[in-house]
Amino acid sequence: MPEFPTLMLFSAAALVLTATPGPDMLLIASRSVSQGRSAGFLTYAGIAAGTYCHAIAAALGLSQLFLTVPVAYEIVRWAGCAYLLYLAVKTLRSQGAAFAPSAGLKRLSSRRISLEGLATNILNPKMALFVLALFPQFISPDGSALILQMLILATILNGVGFVVNGAVILLGSKIRQRLSGIRRFPKLPQYLLATVFAGLACRLALGTRQ
Repeated sequence: MPEFPTLMLFSAAALVLTATPGPDMLLIASRSVSQGRSAGFLTYAGIAAGTYCHAIAAALGLSQLFLTVPVAYEIVRWAGCAYLLYLAVKTLRSQGAAFAPSAGLKRLSSRRISLEGLATNILNPKMALFVLALFPQFISPDGSALILQMLILATILNGVGFVVNGAVILLGSKIRQRLSGIRRFPKLPQYLLATVFAGLACRLALGTRQ
């Protein structure tokens, strides 16, 4: 197991990384504004589960495929793009106004919201490369099982991320309350969330591996 000073250093790095706005934070914020606090936390739960998946994949060497087999990276990247665009279209086609009390959560089950967060995270190959690049720097080669160490680091990252993104979720829910009185643009929440999904798809499609 990594030593305590190493874990503290990793925690500090995790705080800097999670506090930097990125795709996950944007998705969580948009969910919170459009569908409420519960949807925001469920989305983060899915993303956190995805972090564990990437950590295990890195420990097993699966993430190394993206470095040694470029076509594997491209397959996952374009699958992620297609999935995000699918979510964007599905969001636009949904009926009703998400600013109505609890309407968005009635249409989408808790399981579906969390699974969408999970799938969005897993289908982002850059997350796999990020874990592969960062985690090994804090791993003790003479310590306990590699998978256990990776899971410990993933837990720390998720714990720090919960605090940071929890604040984002609470802020998003406050914004939602302020906007709940808007009646002129009933589909504004759907457009907001669909735009985020489409933007993330474009970011993934046009971005580089670095």
